[in-house]
Amino acid sequence: MYNPIKLNPPQILALIFLSLVIIGGLLLKLPIATEKPISWIDSFFIAVSASTVTGLTSIDPGSSFTLFGEIVIMFLIQVGGLGIMSFAVLVVIMMGKRIGIKQRLIMQEALNQPSIGGVIRLVRNLFLFTVSIELIAIFFLCLKWVPEMGFAKGLYYSIFHTIAAYNNAGFALWPDNLARYVGDPTINMVITLLIIVGGLGFTVLVDLWASRKWKNLSLHSKVMIIGTIAVNIVAFIAIYLMERNNPGTLGKLSGADKVWAAYFQAIVPRTAGFSTIDIGHMEPATCLLTILLMFVGAGSTSTGGGIKLTTFIVIVAAVVTFLRGKDETVIMKRTIRNTIVLRALAISCISAIFIFLAVMIMSVTEKGSFLQILFEVVSAFGTVGLTMDFTMNLTVVGKIVIIFMMFLGKIGPLTLAFSLAKPADKANIRYPDGELFTG
Repeated sequence: MYNPIKLNPPQILALIFLSLVIIGGLLLKLPIATEKPISWIDSFFIAVSASTVTGLTSIDPGSSFTLFGEIVIMFLIQVGGLGIMSFAVLVVIMMGKRIGIKQRLIMQEALNQPSIGGVIRLVRNLFLFTVSIELIAIFFLCLKWVPEMGFAKGLYYSIFHTIAAYNNAGFALWPDNLARYVGDPTINMVITLLIIVGGLGFTVLVDLWASRKWKNLSLHSKVMIIGTIAVNIVAFIAIYLMERNNPGTLGKLSGADKVWAAYFQAIVPRTAGFSTIDIGHMEPATCLLTILLMFVGAGSTSTGGGIKLTTFIVIVAAVVTFLRGKDETVIMKRTIRNTIVLRALAISCISAIFIFLAVMIMSVTEKGSFLQILFEVVSAFGTVGLTMDFTMNLTVVGKIVIIFMMFLGKIGPLTLAFSLAKPADKANIRYPDGELFTG
């Protein structure tokens, strides 16, 4: 008798996302999408990079794709950043149809929510916030680019880069990314604010809108806001101090431009991938700091990737708890359950294992330094898009590895988190305690 294959929500989500990548890759391979023929591996590389809101490019998007191709990329970024299930649910809502329990479970997985309650309302708010924020950003970018480029091109460039920035995808339509605007206050502020807002996470934005007061915010929102501010300030100071005399990056800039460049480069490793300086000429210490920032990533339910900032904060808090000889992990006078600590450790360890394997494979197949390869792999996993001038030199095997890491970075940690968060089956047997020597 035929038994249909039953997929759980994480598997369905991964399958839907894979379908988006396949459709995007096929569209980008069409003659109408490219200025000149591109290979299949490049078309799917760009499709995966856009769908996972990464920004790594094996070819130059601005010169390789036609207007149609760029619009396909822009669509993949928007759908990939906000979630294909969110778009599907919005269409169903507009048609007046009812959302079933199965669809709500998939939405719970896609939006990283602890329960199915309120997921449909969250989707509505998500689109309301997204449209509002992007329209405001487009307006301010138009003030800069319409006088420079004319109305049609200026408006189009404003729309494209707004969508890329808000969804934390580092796609730009210039070969030097945004380096030509290294000291421009408008471009620096608009792009970085979009990155920060998109990286906070949808639940934080909704919580801020609903609560209005700091004391009414959830623990997650408070941790994300404080953590984001702290990480950005530390990164800005560190990058400025390490790069201020580097002639390949900040050293050649004026005083004000140095500050803008350091500020911009401190924000973008949180999974955005834009750049106003030459990443390939950064000091090794700055590269290592950037790798850490890319690994940590943005917030849960955000458009960014990485293990997530809250995951990193939970691990740090657990380490502090151990060093202080305490039994319970406490953050802002709230006890963090051991299951959350274990989940954070599991996500981090499994992510590190995949990064190690990818670096080992690419160390064999690619002609690049260890730092370049590690930087590229972590950038792909964190769905960041920064590169040390290495992506366009990848072999076919290297491109496949990076494609897998981008896909894993978008789907993996989220799926793993909820798989590990499911309550274990209760058993009547408890094994005796055992001792292991550690450390």
